[in-house]
Amino acid sequence: MKRVAVAVLALVIVSGSACTKSGDTKALAERGQANAQLNLGYMYDTGKGVAQNDAEAVKWYQRAADQGLALAQLNLGNMYATGRGIAQNDAEAMKWYQRAADQGLALAQGAIGFMYDTGRGIAQNDAEAVKWYQRAADQGLALAQGTLGAMYAKGRGVPQNDLEAVKWYRRAAEQGGPQAQFDIGLMYATGQGVAQNDVQAYKWWNLAAAQGNQNAKTQKAIVEKKMTREQIADAQKLSAEWKPTK
Repeated sequence: MKRVAVAVLALVIVSGSACTKSGDTKALAERGQANAQLNLGYMYDTGKGVAQNDAEAVKWYQRAADQGLALAQLNLGNMYATGRGIAQNDAEAMKWYQRAADQGLALAQGAIGFMYDTGRGIAQNDAEAVKWYQRAADQGLALAQGTLGAMYAKGRGVPQNDLEAVKWYRRAAEQGGPQAQFDIGLMYATGQGVAQNDVQAYKWWNLAAAQGNQNAKTQKAIVEKKMTREQIADAQKLSAEWKPTK
């Protein structure tokens, strides 16, 4: 089963530098200023400062993307991927993700990984998915790190390796990713890639559950039944002291 969290990689909307007045932004955009075009697209995309309009968002993302602005290329890819403001077209989404990824944009690299992972807009290819997830993960993108961990855990596109799975789950979990926190909790609970430790499992599931991860909530209740009061107290203390990395 595909990790649901992976889909988020292809659905992130990003704005450029903040613009405080829609009139100023539009004037700059109409003069051909790429960052203003991106921001105006974002404003139409989200309805901030103007009436929400997907078609106008696409228009301005397109103009900025045509000037080579990576964030606009990413957002234009998102619009094609979701069919918002323009006919849904995975091949076009892939084209714009690729242009942004070639400029080193981690979100776009993660999106390409997702496209290869799911076979959208291109032939499904686990090895290519891993390659692009790796590039995004190396730049610190938490969703890509967690998904890369899952690829290692399942042996998809890479040799199965629990140690590598734990490494990447941990990096994503330390940034606060709830799915990765659930995943590393599971590794601690089962002793895969790390010494079995119910206290650590509870800690990570407690953190994930606090963010609404229902699987973590369920597993925490199960593991709690076999833990001592002291172990539960220790796990809760670790959870309370935990802070996400930046």
